Amino acid sequence: MLQEETEQKAKERETFLKERVPPLNLSGLSLQELQDLCKDLHHKIEVVDEEWYDVGLKVAKNEKEIGEMKLKVIEMQSKFKKPTLKRVKISAEAMLSILLGSKHKESIDFKANLKTVKKEEEKKEEVTDWRKNVEAMSGMEGRKKLFDASGN
Repeated sequence: MLQEETEQKAKERETFLKERVPPLNLSGLSLQELQDLCKDLHHKIEVVDEEWYDVGLKVAKNEKEIGEMKLKVIEMQSKFKKPTLKRVKISAEAMLSILLGSKHKESIDFKANLKTVKKEEEKKEEVTDWRKNVEAMSGMEGRKKLFDASGN
């Protein structure tokens, strides 16, 4: 299959070249005619090179634009700005009446359904003058007292 494809491509190339490039007939031409033929061929080569260069630039420009557009799409998808919400002061009753419309007739006390939580007050240690107990707490006996006090 690969050989068939390569042969087919070679045939297509040959037919294309036969259509585009006529065979050169150099026999019987004078020096001046050969020079004119060479100038003509050089001119045709320059035209083709210019077209090839222009097409290459257009392709590069289009690829660059495509890349920029892809970046813009990615930025738009990733940087969706959330709108800033305005704080609205409205009571629970008014909100329910807006949401439920005419179905809301009786008032609901939301605070009545909440559980009460008792706060435990933290025990504060008395602030004492540290200089009074320096001598009593010095040495191993003082450390033993601190250890016993922290264990309780």
